[in-house]
Amino acid sequence: MEAIVRAGVPGGRIAAVISNRADAAGLAFAAEQGMNTAVVAHADYAERARFDAALQAAIDVHAPDLVVLAGFMRVLGENFVRHYAGRLLNIHPSLLPSFPGLHTHRRALAAGVRVHGATVHFVTPELDGGPVVIQAVVPVLPGDDEDSLAARVLAEEHRIYPQAVRWFVEGRLSITGNAGISVAGVHPGRFVLHSPPLDTE
Repeated sequence: MEAIVRAGVPGGRIAAVISNRADAAGLAFAAEQGMNTAVVAHADYAERARFDAALQAAIDVHAPDLVVLAGFMRVLGENFVRHYAGRLLNIHPSLLPSFPGLHTHRRALAAGVRVHGATVHFVTPELDGGPVVIQAVVPVLPGDDEDSLAARVLAEEHRIYPQAVRWFVEGRLSITGNAGISVAGVHPGRFVLHSPPLDTE
């Protein structure tokens, strides 16, 4: 969230920052920027559907054109996801469809893959299965552990998420009939962005 704020969203405005945790560092950052903030604590709701409904109500007060998930580690129900269909973005720390779900860096290392990365995608009821907007690739280096790999991926997340948000705000993103993504003015081959070469010596 901070990366998106710092990058700026020309033509757009961040209406609010809402968290399910009152201690989320992003809330303090948002308040310092003069943004609207709110907390909808999932622990206050015995059922996920009730939490989803309360979160939806808190979001809809601001009538956003786009809802951006950042560091939000809860699975959202189908009704919530369908309510924001085509305007709900998430970022996932892997090159989807590889390694959906949790512990992506650990699983990538265990699998012995040579590249890893991050994916911005539209959210659908299928977990981490929505149409891909943009990806960034990082190499998996000899000696990498979860922390070093996660740090390399996070740097790319901070680069591609603001880009995806800008594309949406500029009206350049559309979901095609086969659940693919079209970005006006961008060649499809540029949807996957590679990190700069790293000095491994």
